[in-house]
Amino acid sequence: MAGLRLIVGLGNPGPDYDRTRHNAGFWFVDALAEQAGARWGLDSKLHGEVAKAELAGHALWLLKPGTFMNASGRAVAAALRYWKIDPAECLVAHDELDLPPGVARLKFDGGHGGQNGLRDIHAQLGHGRYHRLRIGIGHPGDKARVTPWVLGRPGRDDEAAIRGAIDDALRVLPLALSGDFSEAMKRLHTPKP
Repeated sequence: MAGLRLIVGLGNPGPDYDRTRHNAGFWFVDALAEQAGARWGLDSKLHGEVAKAELAGHALWLLKPGTFMNASGRAVAAALRYWKIDPAECLVAHDELDLPPGVARLKFDGGHGGQNGLRDIHAQLGHGRYHRLRIGIGHPGDKARVTPWVLGRPGRDDEAAIRGAIDDALRVLPLALSGDFSEAMKRLHTPKP
């Protein structure tokens, strides 16, 4: 399988949303940019902030859509077209209600699972054949409380667990960049002793 050339973090723009659970995808690409010493710059034709990074000998683009979460697909589709990148060479990092804080999972293809950013990417691309990094944020236990939950800030322990899962994902990312997704998944999905 081809390696990755574009990594997208999903979130909502602006300081009001910085530390919210819904911005776990932004947290991931921000941590990656920091690790790679990459600088973010605004790119209006791609509807977001972009950075060029090099990690483990691989050049890649990073993208944070400047649209709100529900319109993330516009930025993703524009970036794939502009850089002539196949969706299968793209990883989308996003918050995941169905996983507890501290857990991150890699996945390829499939549905959007009700995640509004993924739903819009599916609508724009017409399919789901791209990689995802699902970053667990936990579930509030009641469907009616999901919106305030994702738009709220996690407590200190949950935030530490989410950031720990991001660190775990960053450690296996070089494998995914080189196209060895099965090994990356094995290492990320195997519980630590």
